[in-house]
Amino acid sequence: MTLTSQNQSAVPAPARPATAGAPRPVPSGRLAQIRTFHPRRGRLSARHLDALDRLWPRYGLTVPPELTSVGSTGSNPGNTGTAPGNARTSAEDAGTGQAGSVSSGAGWLDLVELFGRRAPVVLEIGSGMGDATVAMAAADPSRDYLAVEVHTPGIANLLALTEQHGLTNVRIAQGDALDLVRHLLLPDRLDAVHVFFPDPWPKPRHHKRRLVQPAHVALLRSRLVTGGILHCATDWPEYAESMRDTLTADPELENVFPGYAPRPAHRPVTKFERRGTAAGRPILDLVFRRYRKPVAGPDDRPA
Repeated sequence: MTLTSQNQSAVPAPARPATAGAPRPVPSGRLAQIRTFHPRRGRLSARHLDALDRLWPRYGLTVPPELTSVGSTGSNPGNTGTAPGNARTSAEDAGTGQAGSVSSGAGWLDLVELFGRRAPVVLEIGSGMGDATVAMAAADPSRDYLAVEVHTPGIANLLALTEQHGLTNVRIAQGDALDLVRHLLLPDRLDAVHVFFPDPWPKPRHHKRRLVQPAHVALLRSRLVTGGILHCATDWPEYAESMRDTLTADPELENVFPGYAPRPAHRPVTKFERRGTAAGRPILDLVFRRYRKPVAGPDDRPA
């Protein structure tokens, strides 16, 4: 399949992602904000290269790195960064669920157009090699899964697994999840946000790089619908305590459980969880729900 731009005709998918704009490592120099991840490189197998060649135009979208240098969404991000082939999906492709850089026209990502249907959306931050994302999406076909990852082999593997399992409710974004949430997702759009085993950044001088901290939690929470779930998991006890304190302090989040959550059966065992268990570390889940405090009316004012 091909992507079409609102201002140009259809173009074919790239022959090779390495030379045609397929997922690339997010640049690490001169960034406008502190990154919460390690940019990594890895070898791409023939299977991965094939998946990127064939499947990226259908399932993938790129978070334009230029967004890190802008302070607002006043310009349309579809004009600053695009999927492979330098093309955007047009309105006529809305029913096909074809990915790319699908914008509402005001700079926001159109999730209905992206997935080709209207359904609750789960944001998966840091999908790794994609096994957990695929398992959850396959078991939960009524919801759509938007995975965000920066590691190209992981993106390629998730593309291949999505096709292998015949899934239509998975899309993959390449880039910084915080950039995507901040600049491309409207508030009150997500049914759930998953943050499974983020980098714990254990050294105190690196704590500023942690994903779960007050400003980031407030941003993620703002994109949840009322009743939406923010689910975090870690095998690092000190980070788990910090997560719990941060989530508890947010004015619009409430803990679904008293303290840590029982291990949810729907969360697949990941590579990082197996490593933590093998090292004797506890696996700790936190499940918080967004709620809205009622606005005080005239009769609710203090006497």
